[in-house]
Amino acid sequence: MDALDTSQLLKGVLDLAVLAVLRDGDGYGYDVLRRLRSAGLEDVADASVYGTLRRLFAAGALTSYVQPSEEGPHRKYYGLNKIGRDLLAESTKTWNHFADTMSVLLIEEVA
Repeated sequence: MDALDTSQLLKGVLDLAVLAVLRDGDGYGYDVLRRLRSAGLEDVADASVYGTLRRLFAAGALTSYVQPSEEGPHRKYYGLNKIGRDLLAESTKTWNHFADTMSVLLIEEVA
């Protein structure tokens, strides 16, 4: 049996990770991707992040606006709105409960 596939774990928490990155400030697609990778999620795929941003926007959790860029085409920025902040808060509670439960299970397994 292979070790745990981090790409499968990432699929389950990418929404939460994107919301957490945007909590610290608005960002455009590549900026969000770069921030996720610099936080330690090196394996996150470009298409996954862009798709997550579009999906969260369509769900009403994000605002968006376009800014001109000196380095190329205009950039579409995303930011959290009230729905997004509420979703982040609830998802954080869910994640913390899940992580605590897994920690207990793994400690018991090692002992």
